[in-house]
Amino acid sequence: MNWIKENWFLLVAALFLVAALGSWPYVYYQLLRWVVCGVGAYSAYMTYTQERRGWTGIFAVIAILFNPIMPFYMERETWQILDVAAAIPFLAFAFIGKKRK
Repeated sequence: MNWIKENWFLLVAALFLVAALGSWPYVYYQLLRWVVCGVGAYSAYMTYTQERRGWTGIFAVIAILFNPIMPFYMERETWQILDVAAAIPFLAFAFIGKKRK
């Protein structure tokens, strides 16, 4: 149960990204950008303070790619690939990205 408390935000972001493979109203994709960008930025900061530079770079790229302020515009098929590709690091970090002491 403690694991879920520590990683719920990563799981929520991954769930949003995987669910985006379906057909949703445009407002869902706007919300997705806010959630994924926020979790990506927070995760980048968190891993930076833990001196885990590889993870920091991955999460920073995700935060930039999904930023809602200055969005990137791509075809739906491209976004579907990126959604899956972005969900993988969130899930991987939740399951194997243990904190350094």
